[in-house]
Amino acid sequence: MLKKMKNTAGWLCVLMITIACCWQMPAWSAETKIGVLDMQRVLATSVAGQKAQQLIEERMESLQTSFRKEEGDLLNLQSEIEKRSSAWSDSVKQEKAIEFQTKRRDLLEKQEEAKLELQRLQEQHVNPILQRLAGVVDKVAKDKGYTLILPRNIVLHAAPEVDISDTVVAELNKVLK
Repeated sequence: MLKKMKNTAGWLCVLMITIACCWQMPAWSAETKIGVLDMQRVLATSVAGQKAQQLIEERMESLQTSFRKEEGDLLNLQSEIEKRSSAWSDSVKQEKAIEFQTKRRDLLEKQEEAKLELQRLQEQHVNPILQRLAGVVDKVAKDKGYTLILPRNIVLHAAPEVDISDTVVAELNKVLK
């Protein structure tokens, strides 16, 4: 009796799944057009993205140049401490150690501030591009009849024909002129 009930329940499940599949058939028969978008390539090749990246890189190089001098000063002080510490009194050793620690801490603080500044620059110059990019992607999707557009970084495989990055870059360049 129990076995007969399990068989009946199994057949009912199969019947329900079949009905659900048939019910959804019209949605499956509609053409689904999927595109893939490489956001990094769009930002790297669009005019606005290149300008933003250039500004950020220039500031980063400027900051790195200033840090190189301070890092050099810190290394020189460390070298001096290592070479001359045997000839110094305890008070001089302690004074130099405190000087070294202070300079190192100051440098680390400046580097952290620089990191935050670069993040702010990124947000200031790249976020507006990304906001406009969303509208551009919507427009391209509507114009070209895409049902779904996925970011390239989450797609394991996509044929080159479904990559719409170049189309989006061209449209973004028009919009951001």
